[in-house]
Amino acid sequence: ITPGRWSLKSWTSAHVYLGLSLIVIGSLHTGFDFGSNVHTLAYVLMMLVIFSGIFGIAAYASLPQALSANRGETTQIQMLDNLRMLDRQLNEAGQPLDADGAAIVQSALHDDPFGGGIWARLTGRYSNCSTRAALVAVRAHHTRQEGEADPYDQVEVLLERKRSALSRIRKHLRLKALLEVWLYIHVPLTFGLIAALVVHIVAVFYYW
Repeated sequence: ITPGRWSLKSWTSAHVYLGLSLIVIGSLHTGFDFGSNVHTLAYVLMMLVIFSGIFGIAAYASLPQALSANRGETTQIQMLDNLRMLDRQLNEAGQPLDADGAAIVQSALHDDPFGGGIWARLTGRYSNCSTRAALVAVRAHHTRQEGEADPYDQVEVLLERKRSALSRIRKHLRLKALLEVWLYIHVPLTFGLIAALVVHIVAVFYYW
């Protein structure tokens, strides 16, 4: 990265301040005369680019710290390794269970931390979480024995640990997605804005 006034940080700051200033300059330039034409399209695209950029600034200002706090001293690979270890322990703990209990454990073993789709990734809401459903089912299982060594107790402990591990991984993935998703809006809109501006400029000089 080039140091001094031509550094990447300086260029980034300049483009941010230029974008923010265009909210006022661009709005005044339109004369607030909007219609169904390429000029209004250019203005709308400009505003969308600016506001998506504002979201990006806010994301990069706050989310990396939250990402680091959630991850702690572990990496994403280590978190996934821990999840696989819990799955192995669950599989072993489920061996003494009856058919119903074994089916509950097996359903939790197929829980994919990356599944659920884009909306689940961005919101962190996984309504079809098999681990959470398995934990509820184990706690309510009618064959559990109170006051005795019950294999369901170990399964419940492991399911709770897996639920916690999944929650941590999914929060990690959600924060990463929020750091990246705005670029999938900001960059294409920027290219669209450039195209609309070219047409706007040509139209102004040609027709006016």
